[in-house]
Amino acid sequence: MKTYEGLFILDAAGKEEVSKELVDKIQKNIEHAGGRVDKVQRMGARQFARDTNKRSSGFYVNFVFNAPPTAIAELDAKFHLDPEVFRWQLSVAPPEPPPRKPRRIPTTGVVEK
Repeated sequence: MKTYEGLFILDAAGKEEVSKELVDKIQKNIEHAGGRVDKVQRMGARQFARDTNKRSSGFYVNFVFNAPPTAIAELDAKFHLDPEVFRWQLSVAPPEPPPRKPRRIPTTGVVEK
């Protein structure tokens, strides 16, 4: 299974805060497709740079999850039918950076007595 990141812009028209049920619904869709959610980041409501489809803002939520590659097409089809999900982007998460080696202290080459 691969690790994916999913950024969702939820329809926040007329709402101050997006309900927990909507975020749970997206998480259940991911789990139903065979994935496992590792992390959910609620980034809050943000203004768009320009109005799109008569909307000026949306509620951003980021999911980090593991899923088989076939699950992405299934999730994409489900979110096309959901009117509460305004936009979404599913991508492969970048790999973890390797651990850093400790820094060597440079020597001057002079031996002190």
